[in-house]
Amino acid sequence: MAIDVTPGTVVLYTDIVCAWSTLSLRRFYAEREKAGLTEAVRVDHRLFLLEDLNRFPIPKNYLDAETPVVGALDPELGWKPWQGDPSTWPITSLLANEAVHAAKSQSWAAAEELDMALRLAFFRDSRPISLLHEILDVAAGCPAVDTDDLVEALDEGRARGPMLADYRAHHGQVQGSPHWFLADGTDVHNPGIQLHWVGEAGAGFPVVDADDPTAMANLVARAASDR
Repeated sequence: MAIDVTPGTVVLYTDIVCAWSTLSLRRFYAEREKAGLTEAVRVDHRLFLLEDLNRFPIPKNYLDAETPVVGALDPELGWKPWQGDPSTWPITSLLANEAVHAAKSQSWAAAEELDMALRLAFFRDSRPISLLHEILDVAAGCPAVDTDDLVEALDEGRARGPMLADYRAHHGQVQGSPHWFLADGTDVHNPGIQLHWVGEAGAGFPVVDADDPTAMANLVARAASDR
C-alpha cells in the first residue's frame, strides 16, 4: 500500500523517543524557517513504534549511549542523560505518540509543537512522558494546542485506532526512525547521517561516519516543490 502524502506536507515516520529523529526534526524546522516555508510545508507525523518492533521497553542503556553522540551534533538543544530517579524512566512512548496524533486533528502546527515539546521534556528535562498528567502539563505550554480538546481525544481514544492502523499498514515500508516520505514519491531515511555501532547495540556506542549539513535543506526544497 502506497504511503499517501498530502500536498503541502512531508510525512515523517518516527517515534517520539528517537534521538535521531529529534535531531532530524530540529534541522528540518531550522531549514524550513530559513527558507520562509514554515506555513507552506508542514510535517505529517506518523508512528514508527520502536517498542513494538523491538519487543522491549524504551531501552535506557541504548539511549544513554546514543544521546551524547546525537547531542554533540546539536548542543543547543541541551540534551542530558536521564536525570530523574531510574524508577521514573518512561518505559513506553505509546501515549505520548498518541497525544501528538490527537493534536494533529487540531492542526499540523499543533502536532508539530506538541511533538517537539514532548521530545524536549524527555531528552532535555528528564520528564516521565509515559504518564498522562505529564503529557497534559507539556501540552498546556503549547500555544497551538487546545488542551481541553486533547484531553477529550485521549479519554475517548480518538487517535489511537487510526494511528496504529497506519503503523501496521506501513511499518514494513519504513527503514527506521526517522524516515521521511515526500509527495513526489521519494523517501529518505535519516537524511545526511551515516553511522555505525561499535560493539553490540545498547552495550557499545554509535559512531557518526558522515554528517552532511546540506541534506536537510535539500529535503525542504524538494518538499516545497511538491506543493
